[in-house]
Amino acid sequence: MFQDKVVMITGAASGFGAMAAERFAAQGAKLGLSDIHGDQLANVAETLRAKGVELVSAAVDVSDEAQVAAHVSHIAETFGTIDVGLNNAGIGHDVRPLQFLTTEDFDLMMNVNAKGVFLCMKHQIPLMQKAGSGAILNVASAAGLVGSGHLSLYAAAKHAVVGLTKAAADENATRGIRVNALCPSFSATPMVDEMAGIVGERAGLSREDAMTHIASRVPMRRVSKPEEVVQAMLWINAPENSFMTGQAIAIDGGLTAV
Repeated sequence: MFQDKVVMITGAASGFGAMAAERFAAQGAKLGLSDIHGDQLANVAETLRAKGVELVSAAVDVSDEAQVAAHVSHIAETFGTIDVGLNNAGIGHDVRPLQFLTTEDFDLMMNVNAKGVFLCMKHQIPLMQKAGSGAILNVASAAGLVGSGHLSLYAAAKHAVVGLTKAAADENATRGIRVNALCPSFSATPMVDEMAGIVGERAGLSREDAMTHIASRVPMRRVSKPEEVVQAMLWINAPENSFMTGQAIAIDGGLTAV
């Protein structure tokens, strides 16, 4: 499905990003990987190269335009273009009511989760316009579709991602470029595991009981498996899925349905 396609993945050192790198590579893609955690990313890249995957990788802070631009240029110089942009890098914040968060928290959420997506698209889109084709998938969140108490700044940034996605889709709909957002809810990733630890500590619960409490908010009464989310990433970006653009697709066990 992705044989010889060039796929750029941010936040590729762990979680959805690392698994997506494996799955796209298994379907023949060439990869441009980045993450702010360079050592972890190097381990992912080494494992993939040992399997014969063609890739470039770099430690990149997606909130820094110079770093993003240099990485995009490196991918394009190495492989010729970027066919798929999977803008996955993101971070969370402390689980607490809005009035206890800080302006520093706000700036960090917007810089990484929203500006990071903007900068990646800013530098991916010209390459795709030149090629006359491309697919971009921005990883937002179910928190980008509904109010999300105690995660207000994360939700605000992810709402911004959905807005950026829809605008970019509209601008590029006649240029062969599809732009969509993926909105997962709680999943068994390091970010949610960290959240469970915080919630558990404050509530006097074990991490496992805290995860059960988090899952109780989902109609399916469980968190997703990362592979369920990553499979959606492949489907959304597949060349055969050629009429979907400007959508915010929830993979959330029914969370946003109620």
